Amino acid sequence: MGDSSLEGWAPMPGEGITLDEIVERAFDYRGDVTVVLRDGREVVGYLYNRDRSAAEPYVEVLEPSGPSVTLRYRDIRTIRFTGRDTAAGGSYEAWLRRKAEAVGRREP
Repeated sequence: MGDSSLEGWAPMPGEGITLDEIVERAFDYRGDVTVVLRDGREVVGYLYNRDRSAAEPYVEVLEPSGPSVTLRYRDIRTIRFTGRDTAAGGSYEAWLRRKAEAVGRREP
C-alpha cells in the first residue's frame, strides 16, 4: 500500500493478504474501521489494541459511543477501513501540533 491512505480499503483475507496483516494495518490506521464478523455483524470503531500471540488472539475496538469491545480473531471475517484517515494529507501534522500545544498548556 506504500505511503498512500488506506481509507476506503476493503481487503479480504486470502486475496493476497492474511488476516494478521489486515489487523496490523488496522492497528496502525488513524481512523475508524469496520470489523466484519463471520456471523454478519459489524463493529465500527477505533482498533487500539491487538494480541495475536495470546492463547485466544483478539483485537480491541473502541466504539464511538465509548465502550470497548474485544473480538476474537477467529470471529473476524475482515476489516474495512471506513473512517476518515486523520493521517492523510496534512491532518496528521496538524494533529501533532494540536497535541503538542495541549501538552504545553498543561505544564506548569
